[in-house]
Amino acid sequence: MPRYRPHIAARPSWRCRVCGAAWPCSPARLALLGEYRENRTGLLIYLGTMMYDAAGDLTGQHPPEALADRFLTWARPR
Repeated sequence: MPRYRPHIAARPSWRCRVCGAAWPCSPARLALLGEYRENRTGLLIYLGTMMYDAAGDLTGQHPPEALADRFLTWARPR
């Protein structure tokens, strides 16, 4: 039976170590939503911290609004 491999970011590219998609990839998003199911504020704080780190690593590669969409917009409550 295959073992689950967590979809985590490879720095400084911020691509998923498992699937190669831009992190947070879909599997990472699902896992994070499950992990922070009872603490959406904590999830947004964590993602904001990751976005800040990514902005430093990806300077000049992505506009700030693209990083906000990638890291934060999907996680806000609907």
